[in-house]
Amino acid sequence: MAGVGKISPQDLESVITRGVSEIISREEFVRLLQSGKKLRLKMGFDPSRPDIHLGHVVGLRKLRQLQELGHQVILIVGDWTAQIGDPSGQSATRTMLSHEEVLENAKSYLRQFFKVVDESQAQVIYQSEWFGNFDLAKVIELTGRFTVAQFLQRADFAQRFADQKPIAITELLYPLLQAYDSVAIEADVEFGGTDQMFNLLVGRELQGMMGQTPQQCFMMPILVGTDGVQKMSKSLDNYVAVDEAPVDMYGKLMSVSDDQIMSYFEYLTDVPMPELAAMAADVESNALNPMEPKKRLAWEVTNQFHDRAAADAAQAHFERVVQGRDLPTDIPEMSLADLRSQGVTEGNEVRVDDLMLAAGLAPSKAQVKRLLTQGAVERISQDDDPQPVTGGEAGYLLQPGDLLKVGKRRYVRLTDS
Repeated sequence: MAGVGKISPQDLESVITRGVSEIISREEFVRLLQSGKKLRLKMGFDPSRPDIHLGHVVGLRKLRQLQELGHQVILIVGDWTAQIGDPSGQSATRTMLSHEEVLENAKSYLRQFFKVVDESQAQVIYQSEWFGNFDLAKVIELTGRFTVAQFLQRADFAQRFADQKPIAITELLYPLLQAYDSVAIEADVEFGGTDQMFNLLVGRELQGMMGQTPQQCFMMPILVGTDGVQKMSKSLDNYVAVDEAPVDMYGKLMSVSDDQIMSYFEYLTDVPMPELAAMAADVESNALNPMEPKKRLAWEVTNQFHDRAAADAAQAHFERVVQGRDLPTDIPEMSLADLRSQGVTEGNEVRVDDLMLAAGLAPSKAQVKRLLTQGAVERISQDDDPQPVTGGEAGYLLQPGDLLKVGKRRYVRLTDS
């Protein structure tokens, strides 16, 4: 395998410190980077969902950084393990998917994956290349290398066992199958979040058992969501999707809590660390309003996934609509005629909850109720007098000309034609 050039001290420092939680073993990893060997960098994903958010991007940016230094990314598509389900810190098992659903999700995932990682320097491999030929004897041989007690050391399994919640035998197989992926491709380094430490270490151990050089385990920090409390997650609705429209991406990033701004800068941008340190010091001393670095963060990330013109337009929209409290010029409209044809209403008025659902401002009545309870919905009548719609007013009747605002950025206007 062809080697790579000598890594500079600056690049080495950036690789092993920026956006990094832990490397096992750091010393071995540094030695490999300095050896000139072209490393095989493994990242696996289970396409149980088709979307990528900025929490995933933390690791993808590290892969891209190492690609630019000449190393080989190998993406493992878990078309087998996605059908089993991996709790990965969840309190319950995932719904099992058909192979067709997994492959469809994988297409969407890969399209978004290559918005960050260089497709020309990456290899995509499906697990079925090796697991498709696995027989029962191979499965039993693999399970015989580890004990149930070892697997119950994994935090989420241990918690569920202590709470007397079910753990399927198929779930115990998951770390073994992920580990065997590393054996199949002879991975030098495997990447994952800190919640994947156990699975990465099983891969390292299994490689050693099977006569290979144990892989290095490279773990990235978990990105806190826009709520400032829990990890970024679609189920918690605190995420920013890679496929987000520029205005929505910028706007969601402006809702990041002040104490997470510098983490987002470190994990998701290329702004130099000395500059970030100076920025953080200025914010801490009140010499800089946190709004300014937050706007720069939102611009940097939006520019990364779209372009400069889109980022500029998104910033201008935010400053006009949110900071300046002006209404957007391109508010979507829904007419009573359309709503009547859809069976949403029969008269000349429409309920708040029905309009929210019909306009796609909420995916379900439960979400409508939650938004109303949180005070996130406002009615703006024709005299532009904003009035909050409370939790008990889901059935409030809107008339043509009324404007409904949900959150900070989403609008719909009811028209009579």
